[in-house]
Amino acid sequence: MDILIVGGILLLFMLVLLSGGVWIAMTLAICGWIGQAFFTSTAPAKNLFSSFWESNASWELAALPLFIWMGEILFRTKLSEQMFEGLRPWLNAVPGRLMHTTILGCGIFGSVSGSSAATCATISKVALPELMRRGYSEKLALGSLATAGTLGILIPPSITMVVYAVAADASIIRIFLAGFLPGFLLMALFSGYIMWWSWRHPDQVPAADPPTTLMQKIKASGQLIPCALLIVFVCWVLIAGYATATECAAYGVAGSLAIAAMGGSLTWQNFKEGLMGTTRTSCMIMFILAGAAFLTKTMAFTGIPRELAQWVSSQQLSPYTLIAALTVVYLVLGTALDGISMIVLTSAVVLPMIQKAGFDLVWFGIFIVLLVEIAEVTPPVGFNLFVLQNMTGKDSNTIAKAAIPFFVCLIVCIVLVTVFPQIVTFLPDLVMGADK
Repeated sequence: MDILIVGGILLLFMLVLLSGGVWIAMTLAICGWIGQAFFTSTAPAKNLFSSFWESNASWELAALPLFIWMGEILFRTKLSEQMFEGLRPWLNAVPGRLMHTTILGCGIFGSVSGSSAATCATISKVALPELMRRGYSEKLALGSLATAGTLGILIPPSITMVVYAVAADASIIRIFLAGFLPGFLLMALFSGYIMWWSWRHPDQVPAADPPTTLMQKIKASGQLIPCALLIVFVCWVLIAGYATATECAAYGVAGSLAIAAMGGSLTWQNFKEGLMGTTRTSCMIMFILAGAAFLTKTMAFTGIPRELAQWVSSQQLSPYTLIAALTVVYLVLGTALDGISMIVLTSAVVLPMIQKAGFDLVWFGIFIVLLVEIAEVTPPVGFNLFVLQNMTGKDSNTIAKAAIPFFVCLIVCIVLVTVFPQIVTFLPDLVMGADK
């Protein structure tokens, strides 16, 4: 059977199951089973067991529940409220005001966690209740959180970047350095849209507070000091190489507990509630990861990603037409695969094409990461959509619609780094030299 017909059948099954209310993780696993049972010669049962074990038996993945627990602590104590109170006077004159905390929070936390899911879950847990309580637009908040959460894989360190660097035999440090300026550019685009939306809809933004003096702002910022010091410490030990991402997450949990205890807002009750909330969210995410891993194996056995990449290679396209074609291919793959799988399954065919076309492999790595970010918010398998759906109870399609303007910002960022590749290559060349 034609490989594209197989892909279409599996996608149709997925849409039917999701629309029928079947659990996301179960939908992914069922589609994986159908694909292996009917369209390959491999035994689905054996692959199911190995996929579920391999996807969750990971030391790096241990950082996920720890970072989620950190967010639960911030949410269930007074720390999140103190953070917002400290930021409020500085953002008071900016259109959109506290809505920008979703972008700032995801950018800062993304630099620590390296995970899109952890960033989205943690910042959502902290920011969403505060924004809703203060009367901000829920639609705008959901859209910004779904897309800004993807900054976790663009702003270093990033597991996705490491996987690409290994596949491309490129310098991990250069790729890490290359992610900073595009990350800041994307944050600016997100915040720019929030400012524009707030200017167009002033009636949906809470009224500004009375003007404050510089000293009053500095005094209010004192509430930010404990959490700011914690974030700086976690970033520093990671960047300096004193701790892994998982160890940093443990430091973050310990620091959050200590700050909450010293502030008198940590009780046995909210400690237990935070622990149970962490367990539920972590199990949900890991279950989805397991289902996605099994579907990824199915894709590998059917050869769909490889066939798509080889088809593009056979067209003998010009360099920028090749980039446009690969963008479409990765967007299609993003509807059914996670980002790391997209890279692993296509790198053997795509990377030689890129080198032959004369593109820098470091630049292409950031280009791929941006496409993976788009995949995180693309139905039906947009992972950040699933995370927010399970945390808020909102339908994933509702969240996807809310994310469309920010999705456009991602596209604009991709166009800018393609037209001006120096956005990606400037920092690595400055720090390490253009000839390395």
